[in-house]
Amino acid sequence: MANVRNLKKDINYVLGDIIEAVYLFEMSTSGQPTPETNALIDEALAAFDALIAKVNAKNVENKKAHFKQISADLEQSANQLIAKINTL
Repeated sequence: MANVRNLKKDINYVLGDIIEAVYLFEMSTSGQPTPETNALIDEALAAFDALIAKVNAKNVENKKAHFKQISADLEQSANQLIAKINTL
């Protein structure tokens, strides 16, 4: 990992793009939010909060492994959210 700032930017951009995809889906279908799309947005925001909290954790023994795990968690949660968007 290059640095913590880039990891935070990656988290912000990836989850922001997922939320934007949900909004585009809403606009292209009914034009109104549905309970399913609201749940997806809430889930993306919860994932964002959890990942940023992990990045900001100070009591980490092996920082390199910790940040690699955060990056893997980001990829996993993004893939799960994208799969849920595709099923809408």
